[in-house]
Amino acid sequence: MAYDPNIRASDADRDRTASLLREHLTAGRLTPEEFSERLDKVFAARTVGEIDALLKDLPSIDLYRLPDAALTRTPRQQQRPGGGRGSGRHSGAWRSAWGVWFTVVLVCFVVWGLGGGGYLWPLWVAGPWGAVLAGGWVTSNAFRSGHRGLPDGHRQGQLPRGDDDLPGRPGR
Repeated sequence: MAYDPNIRASDADRDRTASLLREHLTAGRLTPEEFSERLDKVFAARTVGEIDALLKDLPSIDLYRLPDAALTRTPRQQQRPGGGRGSGRHSGAWRSAWGVWFTVVLVCFVVWGLGGGGYLWPLWVAGPWGAVLAGGWVTSNAFRSGHRGLPDGHRQGQLPRGDDDLPGRPGR
């Protein structure tokens, strides 16, 4: 579709142009008076041609530009394929999850003990929650590695190529 300056401007066009004008004001290309005047004209504009005329003498700005290279974060530690430090069952997330479980269970037992003992209700907190946590912990490496009981050489989502790839069938 060719550019037609007579096409009606949308609210999104006006908002985008107002953002561009703010950037130019911040960069010092417009005085506050010029900015205010152009902003009034932007919101009164009916066509994209009228909006473009307000930006004609200004350089184009990409509002969606990537952050400056100086703002990059430090790279994460490379994870080793064997599930090195910080991955799988020994990650900080699992240590935190077990720590929370232990703390909550300990508080429950302290409350139970201060309440005079009796029925051992803290087991209803510790047991099911611990079982779910333990199940996730035990299976965490299997789900992370991408294969769940598939034959050697097969990845999840990969179909066998032929009869010789199927388990229990001899090759041709």
